Amino acid sequence: MDLKSFSKIKLPSKPGVYFFQKGKNILYIGKATELKSRVRSYFSNDLIVTRGPLLVDMVVSADKIMFQETDSVLEALILEASLIKKYQPYYNTKEKDDKSFSYVCITKEAIPKVLVVRGRNLADYKGSFFGPYTNGMQLREALKIIRRIFPFLDEKSKNYLEFYKQINLVPDLEDRKLYLQNIKNIKLFFGGKKKQILMNLKKEMKAYSKLREFEKAGEIKRQIFALQHINDVALLKLEPSAYSLEPSFKIEAYDVAHMSGKNMVGVMTVVSDGEVNKSEYKKFKIRTQVDANDTGALKEVLERRLAHTEWAYPNLIVVDGGSAQLNTAKNILKNLNLEVATVSVVKDDRHRARDIMGDKTFALKYEREILLANSEAHRFAITYHKQMRGKNFLK
Repeated sequence: MDLKSFSKIKLPSKPGVYFFQKGKNILYIGKATELKSRVRSYFSNDLIVTRGPLLVDMVVSADKIMFQETDSVLEALILEASLIKKYQPYYNTKEKDDKSFSYVCITKEAIPKVLVVRGRNLADYKGSFFGPYTNGMQLREALKIIRRIFPFLDEKSKNYLEFYKQINLVPDLEDRKLYLQNIKNIKLFFGGKKKQILMNLKKEMKAYSKLREFEKAGEIKRQIFALQHINDVALLKLEPSAYSLEPSFKIEAYDVAHMSGKNMVGVMTVVSDGEVNKSEYKKFKIRTQVDANDTGALKEVLERRLAHTEWAYPNLIVVDGGSAQLNTAKNILKNLNLEVATVSVVKDDRHRARDIMGDKTFALKYEREILLANSEAHRFAITYHKQMRGKNFLK
């Protein structure tokens, strides 16, 4: 197929899935944020440079392009996976076998989990599988969107259960029936049955309203709205149109731990692009403080960390505490002539996040990531303090 033939095809400027065909044989299936511009990119003069000879061969071989619109990029991603599984197009699978693709696994348990697994590991799991997905990063981003609508447990939930509860990423596990309903809806969504989910939810909302259970009815109303207005901006930036990666956004969080000033330690944890990066975690034995001076300990930790210029500086620093801790961090950065956004997480008397002080632009945009980094820092600091206390006890 050439550009002249392509120009006769009327493609919409909407999300969807497209098919390159030769007669009835489907050669390749792809998804698009915008079908018209995405498919047109296959007819650019530099195709062999940007896409390689394999796809050039596919475009030349094709004699027809078909498409199917979707309501969102998220649904295009899911539809693409189901169609690749169904038709096994030659140019989708030639250079990548099923074992390297990613799949969604909903485990077969009393309280099921939703996991991302590689094709090579499918035999290690029991449950329902959806895929294959050619882009693991996009799949994980898709699950983040779905989780905001239908909270679920994943492989990390055991370690971060209390934190996930705070930001509504896991449901109330005391209501097993409600959780299993979430799992059912997730299965339907990955099966491409959004209309059926909406119909079921509307019936449930009416039933709860009649029973005057308005809180449950309100939650279902929120789910309906979220399904009808899927915000998949995060998937748009991962759409490989320009074949370039967004720069990584790195958050460093700091906390100190001690018992009445004894065995005082500090830690640094890292969250990059929304995911914890334990390989960059750091521990600090406090050397300069002999009493329970949290801000003094924080000052030491930050100064020692920032002296390591070989460690890439973060985009955002998160400290645990109020204005005293926030001002300590800001003063250190000012003295070093470093411009790094800084926030502090203020806790209530039950040590739950109550407020985020500091740069409000970052606080609003990265609330989930800030709370994750802070929660990790608190956990890591307590663990390190207990280790130090145990070692000193045995001396």
